[in-house]
Amino acid sequence: MSRIGKKPIPLAKGVEARIKDGVVTVKGPKGELSQTVVDDRVSVVVEDGSIQVLRQSDDRRSRSFHGLMRSLIANMVTGVSEGFSKSLEVNGVGYRAEVSGKSLNMSLGFAHQVNCPIPEGIAVNVDKNIITVQGIDKQLVGSVAAKIRSYRPVEPYKGKGIKYVGEYVLRKAGKAGK
Repeated sequence: MSRIGKKPIPLAKGVEARIKDGVVTVKGPKGELSQTVVDDRVSVVVEDGSIQVLRQSDDRRSRSFHGLMRSLIANMVTGVSEGFSKSLEVNGVGYRAEVSGKSLNMSLGFAHQVNCPIPEGIAVNVDKNIITVQGIDKQLVGSVAAKIRSYRPVEPYKGKGIKYVGEYVLRKAGKAGK
């Protein structure tokens, strides 16, 4: 039995879940999310203020979908009640970021300015050299943060670029002078 899949998902205060036509919809104070369930592999039941994910058979694919669906639904419940955020740090002389409208404009040492569109459902805040990406969908928050980081990943010699807050970058010594 899947250790993750067999745990019930407790519904936080103010969060309600519905299952209709193979789609789980979770509604909370921050918004609403929905996820399609793999009908032939797992089933989802809402009872007594919690959600239980049950698998239909014991084959390998059913076992893998069991844990996956439980994790996806748990992330939806956490997202609509608390939300998710990722923080990125911009390091480098002349490197800056600012939000204008539905776009994040960054100066990252290129000859041109980099404009990153902000998708619907995501809030981006810039405070000095820290970019914070917030939203209720964990996958979308992580995807947007990874895309922002990909414009200028940290280089190992001077540490210039965009990195996650708390990320450790192994620094290299560089050339030895004569």
